[in-house]
Amino acid sequence: MEIIIGLEIHVEINSQTKLFCSCPTHASIPNTATCPTCVGFPGSKPVFNKKVLESALKLCLALNCTIAPEVIFSRKTYFYPDMGKNYQITQYEMPLGSKGQLALSNKTIGITRVHIEEDPAALIHQGSVVLVDYNRSGKPLCEIVTEPDMNSPEDAREFLKRLITILHYLHIFDIHEGVIKADANISIKGYERVEIKNITGFKEIERALTYEIERHKKLVSESKGITQRETRGWDADKGITLFQRSKEEEADYGYIMDPDLVAIDVTEGMIEKTIKELPELPAAKTQRYIKDYKLKKDDAEAIANDYDLAQIFEHATTKVAPLFAAEWIRREVARVLNYNKKTLDETFIPEQIIDLMELLNTNQITRQTGQRLMEKLASTDISVKKYIQDNNLLIVTDTKAIEETCIKILKENQPVVQDYKKGNEKALNRLVGLVMRESRGKADAIKTTELLKKHIK
Repeated sequence: MEIIIGLEIHVEINSQTKLFCSCPTHASIPNTATCPTCVGFPGSKPVFNKKVLESALKLCLALNCTIAPEVIFSRKTYFYPDMGKNYQITQYEMPLGSKGQLALSNKTIGITRVHIEEDPAALIHQGSVVLVDYNRSGKPLCEIVTEPDMNSPEDAREFLKRLITILHYLHIFDIHEGVIKADANISIKGYERVEIKNITGFKEIERALTYEIERHKKLVSESKGITQRETRGWDADKGITLFQRSKEEEADYGYIMDPDLVAIDVTEGMIEKTIKELPELPAAKTQRYIKDYKLKKDDAEAIANDYDLAQIFEHATTKVAPLFAAEWIRREVARVLNYNKKTLDETFIPEQIIDLMELLNTNQITRQTGQRLMEKLASTDISVKKYIQDNNLLIVTDTKAIEETCIKILKENQPVVQDYKKGNEKALNRLVGLVMRESRGKADAIKTTELLKKHIK
């Protein structure tokens, strides 16, 4: 069964003020960042936020979109408690960007359109009571609609991760406080599609898609299948989708051009200026890492497609060899983050990793010591250099001291020595490990190996 998935992603653009008024986008007390325009009072007039256009244009160009010659807004009419004026101002007839693409590791996902629209208010459910907070109403959004080019939940998750990385590079999305929601359209080839509304978070999108795929497969195996389009909601607590309504068609929304907003020209000068302001994006950065630093493709992609890792790597290359920096960032940082189930910005690694790699690169500490310190930086704010001095962790290069430890280990572990003499090379590694443990990881591994071989008779 061929699975077909397309996404509609709503990204909250990082802006000081709302899309069509001067109300702030951040307020902690409900219904305090409001005015007649964003609440939707009759007679109020919207005024377009130029900064949002600049941010949206960056995103369109980063996704390789064709840019529309002008910005035109429409009214999408529907009744819902979070829509005070009973319509949403959005782009319909002519999106700002169209026919773009975003490359994944094994395929390219087409971008149907990228357009600007306003966020509705927020509904707050308290038992049998529903409250409305209009602070969110009018916040600027970009909607990214993909082609149905994804074939698994894993594809969807990778697409979203790469999209957020681009947003991070462009600095148009608050990675810590910004909101990304996705509507997922899913079908089995030959049957109607189902839309899952308003899923938040990578993990939840993957869970929702996985559940819905299995539900579709079960219906097909029972010779039922999906025969009509429908919209379903995702219940994260129960891990299931629930029927909401039959799917509306675009004609049901009664789009009309908004008479309160004039068309805005998108000039060649604006496009050229924006192109010059674009940062080096992950795809180009990957190629540069491969060409200039001789990184393996997998390492280059993994680092370039994580904004924080890329920043650390580029800083590290001014202090240590690029291949050495890439190995530690790609392997050890990833290992520590995965084990602790943390993101990089939740640790103290970024502040101290350059010092740590310098000490490793100049053979002042052993790899084992470096690994232990990396683990400590996942949760503890320490100065790496001071911690090493205070705990006497600098590598032992004194041949006499290492030799004494080697002799001691050989005397205490004769069965392992005899095993090595019989040709078992792994036995030597065991002896080296015992010396390293005895020296608390401070003995020079190369000298240790040489001295052990010298004293094994």
